[in-house]
Amino acid sequence: MAGKSKSNLSELYLEENKDQIYENALAEIQSFELPLGTTLRSVYDDQPNAHQKFMEKLDACIRNHDREIEKMCNFHHQGFVDAITELLKVRADAEKLKVQVTDTNRRLQDAGKEVIAQTEEIIRCRVQQRNITTVVEKLQLCLPVLEMYSKLKEQMSVKRYYSALKTMEQLENVYLPRVSQYRFCQIMMENLPKLREEIKEISMSDLKDFLESIRKHSDRIGETAMKQAQQQKTFSTALQKQNNVNYGRNMHLGRNRILESKNEITLKRTFEDEDEHEEEVLTAQDLVDFSPVYRCLHIYSVLGDGEIFENYYRKQRRKQARLVLQPQSNMHETVEGYRRYFSQIVGFFVVEDHILHVTQGLVTRTYTDELWNMALSKIIAVLRTHSSYCSDPDLVLELKNLIVVFADTLQGYGFPVNRLFDLLFEIRDQYNETLLKKWSGLFRDIFEADNYSPIPVANEEEYRIVISKFPFQDPELDKQSFPKKLPMSQSVPQIYMQVKEFIYASLKFSESLHRSSTEIDDMLRKSTNLLLTRTLSSCLQNLIKKPHIGLTELVQIIINTTHLEQACKYLEDFISNITNISQLTVHTARLYGLSTFKDARHAAEGEIYTKLNQKIDEFIQIADYDWTMSESDGRASGYLMDLINFLRSTFQVFTHLPGKVAQTACMSACQHLSMSLMQMLLDSELKQISMGAIQQFNLDVIQCELFASSEPVPGFQGDTLQLAFIDLRQLLDLFMVWDWSTYLADYGQATSKYLRVNPSTALTLLEKVHRGMKDSSKKNNIFAQFRKNDRDKQKLIETVVKQLRSLVNGMSQHT
Repeated sequence: MAGKSKSNLSELYLEENKDQIYENALAEIQSFELPLGTTLRSVYDDQPNAHQKFMEKLDACIRNHDREIEKMCNFHHQGFVDAITELLKVRADAEKLKVQVTDTNRRLQDAGKEVIAQTEEIIRCRVQQRNITTVVEKLQLCLPVLEMYSKLKEQMSVKRYYSALKTMEQLENVYLPRVSQYRFCQIMMENLPKLREEIKEISMSDLKDFLESIRKHSDRIGETAMKQAQQQKTFSTALQKQNNVNYGRNMHLGRNRILESKNEITLKRTFEDEDEHEEEVLTAQDLVDFSPVYRCLHIYSVLGDGEIFENYYRKQRRKQARLVLQPQSNMHETVEGYRRYFSQIVGFFVVEDHILHVTQGLVTRTYTDELWNMALSKIIAVLRTHSSYCSDPDLVLELKNLIVVFADTLQGYGFPVNRLFDLLFEIRDQYNETLLKKWSGLFRDIFEADNYSPIPVANEEEYRIVISKFPFQDPELDKQSFPKKLPMSQSVPQIYMQVKEFIYASLKFSESLHRSSTEIDDMLRKSTNLLLTRTLSSCLQNLIKKPHIGLTELVQIIINTTHLEQACKYLEDFISNITNISQLTVHTARLYGLSTFKDARHAAEGEIYTKLNQKIDEFIQIADYDWTMSESDGRASGYLMDLINFLRSTFQVFTHLPGKVAQTACMSACQHLSMSLMQMLLDSELKQISMGAIQQFNLDVIQCELFASSEPVPGFQGDTLQLAFIDLRQLLDLFMVWDWSTYLADYGQATSKYLRVNPSTALTLLEKVHRGMKDSSKKNNIFAQFRKNDRDKQKLIETVVKQLRSLVNGMSQHT
């Protein structure tokens, strides 16, 4: 029972549960929530007779709803009826209203056509306005791009390439990314690299034009820079002099007030002139437009090719440097050739210096120093070569001045120029050589034009003119009245003045060399010594050796050199006054003029002796002795008397010579005459001599002895001059008195009467006399009374000859 009840309860529970499920399903169906698949599946969930039961539940539900609808309709039926009644009542009114509404609508449509048209126009305008607004917005976005591109084109057209590159950069980084969707932007982007390459090519072309331009105009640039440096130096010198004047003015204020005013006015004018000149003349840098370099440098730097540009620029400038440093082949012929050469080099380095200071990294100090050292070596080599061709001292001096201006100019730009000043010392030696050559010609002209006669002065004025040119002092001559004669010839003051001119010319080269007064003094003295010891000495030596210079001229030359020697101390004072260096300074060199003029004087003296001997030889050559004469003429030969008269007149001219010179000349002439006469007797071509010829020769020697004893030149002691003929005298005495026994007996003794007679000389002459006597005997053999005497004399001569030969042979063996 209990089990059964449980089963009933269970069924009852299930029944109730199913009912609940069906109720829920119906509720869901009524809610119209789709889909209904889930709900229906829950109804037909494997339950037997579920469909039928559900349909029953559904039918029951439908019936319930129908009853509710019926109840509601019944409840509202009266109201529905009333409503239908009312609708029927208003049906007529509705028809009228419809007609009215239709009419109103028609009329309203007719009236609204214009509004519709205007509204449509407004709509169209609004669309256009919206489109315009959109276009404006887009154009406002694109307009800066187009403006920048237009600006770029304009910058390209006016060659503002650096600005154009900046504009390109802004286009790429700022403007074009904003409108990159447009096709024209793509075109622009494609064109920008091409424009960059075009800018690079154009800027490089401008740079090449710039390089070519400065290569052509570098001489003008350099000339301007050199001119300005020279003006600056002149101005600084004037300012320094003004400061020196002011210093002296402060010490002598009361005495120099007028000078002070003048100096201030002069200095003021100098400043004004300088300022005015500076306003008129452009600087060297102003002559060059460097903008192509700046543009190209900036352009390549912006494009990231700065290093390429620097290498190209330096390479091209090195090539130009080599061209500039290459001189013309005829540069040494004119100063303009040197000036153009220096101007080109200065112009080149002025440009490089400007580039160094206004650009960063295009050129460096190391680069310019290296370039300058290379150029300096080439310049020095060129100047050494071309200056060696210069033979004109004026051209060498101009070259020196150009080198100084060249060095000062480049030194002002910071380039070291010490090697150039060292080169100037080499050129100074060459300048001195050209001066020496020039003055050699001047000296020769002076010597050629000289009359070698004492200078006549007719009055005090002429005398002062001469002593103003030459420092001559002679108290004895000053006491004499006019007219009178100065002992030297006209060439002496001219030579002295030319030596001073040489010193001035040598001094010109020493100016502006930045050397001390001591060094300048030393240079002047050395060059003057070269002039005296080499040039003037050579001219004097050549003058003395010239054939047309006679004894009178030689005497005057000796007098001239004496006075020039005395004037050397005045030349030393002259140099000291120029350099303000005292001669007492330890390192001060001395002039070698004393030795120069002494050597010239000794050469002139030797030439006097030589010419005297040559003149004696000329007279001897015209001697016409009859060596076979039987008796003498009883008087001296004519040639000998002429010779003695010549010597006497010549020695009278020697009165102005120093005593020893005249005495030496006289003694030399007498000795040479004695030797010439002796050689005449001993001449190998003379085979025989008669006793008559010996007697005639003795008369000539007597005249020579008389001339020597007449003291033609004062100062000889006793018979010193007569001793020149002692050899002849003893030899002739031996033959005249025929004292052979005495000669042979006393030979070799200090007390011998014929001590000066040499046995060989006596033998030679005796043999000639012997042959003469033999020849004479043959001619006179008709006289029998003389034949025996001649034979005895010949036998005696033969005996003496044998004895003399034995003496001569003994002397030979002893020797």
